[in-house]
Amino acid sequence: MSPGATRLTSPQEVVERALAASRGDGCVVIVEELSEAEVRFANNTTTTNGVRRDRRVAVVSFRSVGTAPLTLGVASASASGSGAIDVEALVRASEAEAAGAEPADDAVALVEPGPGAPAAQSPGFEDPPELTSPAVLDGVIGGLGEGFARARAAGNRLAGFATHGVATTYLGTSTGVRLRHAQPAGTMELVARSADGARSVWAGAATSTFDDIDVAEFEARLDRRLGWARRSVELPAGRYQVLLPPDATADLMVALSQALSGRDAEEGRSPFSAPGGGTKVGAELCPLAFELRGDPAEPGLESSPFLVTAASGTDVSVFDNALAIGRTGWIEQGRLARLQYHRAAAARSGTDPAPPVGNLTLVLPGATASLDDMIATTERGLLLTCLWYIREVDPVTLLLTGLTRDGVYLVEHGEVVGAVNNFRFNESPIDVLARALEASGSERALSREWGEWMNRTAMPALRVADFNMSSVSPAT
Repeated sequence: MSPGATRLTSPQEVVERALAASRGDGCVVIVEELSEAEVRFANNTTTTNGVRRDRRVAVVSFRSVGTAPLTLGVASASASGSGAIDVEALVRASEAEAAGAEPADDAVALVEPGPGAPAAQSPGFEDPPELTSPAVLDGVIGGLGEGFARARAAGNRLAGFATHGVATTYLGTSTGVRLRHAQPAGTMELVARSADGARSVWAGAATSTFDDIDVAEFEARLDRRLGWARRSVELPAGRYQVLLPPDATADLMVALSQALSGRDAEEGRSPFSAPGGGTKVGAELCPLAFELRGDPAEPGLESSPFLVTAASGTDVSVFDNALAIGRTGWIEQGRLARLQYHRAAAARSGTDPAPPVGNLTLVLPGATASLDDMIATTERGLLLTCLWYIREVDPVTLLLTGLTRDGVYLVEHGEVVGAVNNFRFNESPIDVLARALEASGSERALSREWGEWMNRTAMPALRVADFNMSSVSPAT
């Protein structure tokens, strides 16, 4: 530390100072320490790289209103790694918001440590935040140097980025809970474009450490797809059998996971609402025995085993901070198994709480084929390597619209025979599962649309009948 510099208060000190300053009927303090490194590249050369640190602090204050349920106020602030937060001012702001709040319909007692609940303190709570560094990306940068030379020799251009970060979260509550979780997340995305710009392809991967990222394998995948695109085929809009690689499957399944609201289903605003009232829990969604699950202990996709939230939502409650999260099957044996509920809503509905999980896995038990195996057994269909600009059209049916991009290919008699024009599609992920004919084994995948905030997914490739290409798109 240089002479005259001010030491940044430790995250543990921020937690304890905020709790000590609280004058309300309960308090939750969340400190998130972010450490990130990145490298960006374009036109076969590195353009920028760097590291940064940030700190985000949120204080949630609660107060009682007579005999009514607790009401809540929330205030949050952020400061850079070299800055400092006025903790007491943040607490007073949170309490002022609570003072004017209406009774909260998600009010329950704050989570207490003890049997069946989080321990009073995580074993590593007193540890400092975990940091990343540019060294994490050394393998990528070294591999890209060789890749740029090969791309130039082939007349192609590479662009993209690689980022790695660690978010270390500290959670403290007035009930005595002190928890810590460090979450690493990395992303690699690479686009290859022919010199004339007529052909472009994308490949992406999610990772925790970058030890499993092979730049040469990325290049080989992109070169193969650019080769497929040397021949172009124009096709009209219509319904086609399609092959969705794991990354494209993730685009649709993450969207499905965001519709798993118990409250929305009960109120008739969801594809999981039952005719005449209630929900479709227990109903068959697809003839294949798919399992869609979240599990904080999923190997390679590990995520926080407890809930942290600075704001309440339809199915998530600030009253549930520190609630333990376990393995949760959303779809089991092709049937809807459960929906998301915070504790207050679950009690009203006579069901178990089901908080969101920080990862998502879709698997068809027993499936072992690869995407190449599925291509080899395709008589005629389209291979959709990338979906993008996905938007919800109808929440009641979960109808989505989006575009294909950076690689649509015609498969005939077990071989890719050329690139096809882009399309706009209109599909529901639920219908996609219902019309799925085959699935590969599941592997870690990166949704190009949602991967920035849902980095931990494992998905199969899917063969889907009658995928609705609603119109031809001029996208390039």
